[in-house]
Amino acid sequence: MSYLNRFFGQEFNPTNQPVDFPLGLNSPVQPSRREPSVFVPTSAVRPSKNSSIVPSEGFRNDTYVDETTGGKIPVIMASVSQEKIFATFMKLIQRLGSVVDVVIESSHDSKSKGHVDFYREHIDMPVLTSILWQYEDLLLNDGCTGIAVLNPSIPQEIQFEEHKLLICYGSPLEPYEFILDGAGVQENPDIRFVTESEHVHSSSAKYAQKFDQLRTDLGLDGSADQNTDRTNEGFGDNYGDSYGDSAGGLL
Repeated sequence: MSYLNRFFGQEFNPTNQPVDFPLGLNSPVQPSRREPSVFVPTSAVRPSKNSSIVPSEGFRNDTYVDETTGGKIPVIMASVSQEKIFATFMKLIQRLGSVVDVVIESSHDSKSKGHVDFYREHIDMPVLTSILWQYEDLLLNDGCTGIAVLNPSIPQEIQFEEHKLLICYGSPLEPYEFILDGAGVQENPDIRFVTESEHVHSSSAKYAQKFDQLRTDLGLDGSADQNTDRTNEGFGDNYGDSYGDSAGGLL
């Protein structure tokens, strides 16, 4: 997303002291002994016929690299089964604090190459979560809608992006690993995600309309950032191409 650069550009410092967390959440996560759960994808994105990826549940640690500054940011990427991914996202964003910023992105316009981002600062977490629960179906099943919740004062960010991956940026990340582990999502360094091969997005006019309603409910009617210079990381999307962040990428 285009706002990542301004969010982390001057804020991120790998030597920052960790924020205080309740007892146990800042300690290393013990490996789960549970059997891997059956992965059920959402309706938003599916591998194409030529894809080499078999979607599965799990998470891995990565690094986001800013191409301009060379700064590196720790990242967790997670694929979570559809019956628990939204509840897991809502638990993750609770870690960001009582007042946060929110960004929603749209690629519903097939004639526009890239995404449109709508940014709102300083929204109370209870207000945000109340609104988001009303749009669970949109956020879960629309392949043209993504959302990020962030706290620049930490700085950390949680994305529930349009491919329905959960992505956590910042440091420390142990509390987010703890939440994923609690949801039965196990670490797998070798996991591959649907974005890493050919895939198809699914959307509809109904979801485009719901996105506009979400914008209104979040107070985002007049705040848009069009980003049309993104690195292509998707293939064969049924509404056009899928685009990554031109300012950096994951190692």
